[in-house]
Amino acid sequence: MSVADLTTAVGVMSGTSMDGIDVALIASDGEARVETGPAATFPYPEAVARRLRAVVADPGEAQSPQPELERAVTDAHVAAVEAFLARFSVAREKVALVGLHGQTILHRPAARLTRQLCDGARAAAALAIDVVCDFRSADVAAGGEGAPLATVYHAAMAAGRERPLMILNWGGVGNVTWLGEGGEIVAFDTGPANALIDDFLLRRRGEAFDADVRLAASGRVDEAALAAMMRDPYFDRPAPKSLDRNHFAAAALAIECSSDADGAATLTAFTVEATAAALRLVPAAPMRWLVGGGGRRNAVLMRRLAERLGVSVEQVEAIGFDGDAIEAQAFAYLAVRARRGLPLSFPTTTGVPEPMTGGVFWPAPR
Repeated sequence: MSVADLTTAVGVMSGTSMDGIDVALIASDGEARVETGPAATFPYPEAVARRLRAVVADPGEAQSPQPELERAVTDAHVAAVEAFLARFSVAREKVALVGLHGQTILHRPAARLTRQLCDGARAAAALAIDVVCDFRSADVAAGGEGAPLATVYHAAMAAGRERPLMILNWGGVGNVTWLGEGGEIVAFDTGPANALIDDFLLRRRGEAFDADVRLAASGRVDEAALAAMMRDPYFDRPAPKSLDRNHFAAAALAIECSSDADGAATLTAFTVEATAAALRLVPAAPMRWLVGGGGRRNAVLMRRLAERLGVSVEQVEAIGFDGDAIEAQAFAYLAVRARRGLPLSFPTTTGVPEPMTGGVFWPAPR
């Protein structure tokens, strides 16, 4: 395949942790061929992030129109793309598409609800580049979970690797992609990743995260609280399935009387146990786990998951990918697939009745 058969796309992703806006460049045919380029993370304007956290914490408000906040979110993402193009000297005319995920403020697929704030028309006009956004709505409207969506990109990343293989993303919420020897793909959200720990520390200490993981490493796990959280019915649901960021927030209140260190240790143990519970839902235990997302930098999480599973648990850098860039790369890849009419989701990844494409295309004004 020649370079002419590849589409150059920029992907933009801000996860449920709202710790920044990730931007990445790829060239791809939307199938097996992916060539990765530069990637970077840009901070959210603090006022926008603060307002987002308030809306996410109030499901009623999250369902109401948010025109001003949507403009602010869109402008922040546009600014991140502009900064990215300037930093890496990427010529605007060389970029065919921007895959713009937007910011999720509500995800309740059982009620056919999912909301990502992003004004595609505004972004396309501001960037003078065609935009694909609103990747989840068509899947949810068809009865799917609308998540996780990075699974087809994970499969492309792992082409030629020994299987069964598990690719884990530890962002705000955790999700896995199980890849079988015969090309099978199973995907679902596992449970909490960074969100509960981060929220706990922000509430208790005014710190965005456990920077050197000393708290989690020094604390004692509250086994009763951990057992109570693991009794959540979510863990008994079959795959595919997905979660709202705040699904476990009420259960996590059980540790509010703990010390900061014990609370961090308990929530870390919960993340590990929730992730290990994924083994109940896949056809065969994977030989290897590859981890992306911010959670892979948490040495306590990584060590304890490896101990719990008894197999290799490595950062995705082990196969040559940037674990901070995968989600943004995935939405660039999904934008290319959407424009080529290829499916983004499948019955075994989101529960949609049949393979289906998605995304809404917004052409730049010509």
